[in-house]
Amino acid sequence: MPEVHLDAETVEKLDGLRRDDESYDELINELINIYEAGERTLAHGGDHVSSE
Repeated sequence: MPEVHLDAETVEKLDGLRRDDESYDELINELINIYEAGERTLAHGGDHVSSE
């Protein structure tokens, strides 16, 4: 696994998002899943058919 270096401000932001004893790995995976779900939603946003 690649090593990632974060500045203090980023770590503070991540700490603010963590719940209970959630690990950074769990938090980052959750954020990636949210990001990917948002991309899928945007990609399919124009797929609907208008009835006009």
